[in-house]
Amino acid sequence: MDVPYDLNSYVRVLKLASTPSWNEFSQVSKIAGAGILLVGFIGFVIFAIMSFIPGGV
Repeated sequence: MDVPYDLNSYVRVLKLASTPSWNEFSQVSKIAGAGILLVGFIGFVIFAIMSFIPGGV
């Protein structure tokens, strides 16, 4: 493991990185929020189905 080489790689990546624009940030936030809601809804549907099945949760 070459520590100076690794540190130089990290610094190079940080120099290339840029702050996202407000539109880009907003779009990513909406997509991530929709994904979280979708996973939660799927979990709720599975819970509801298991509640109605005899011997379920």
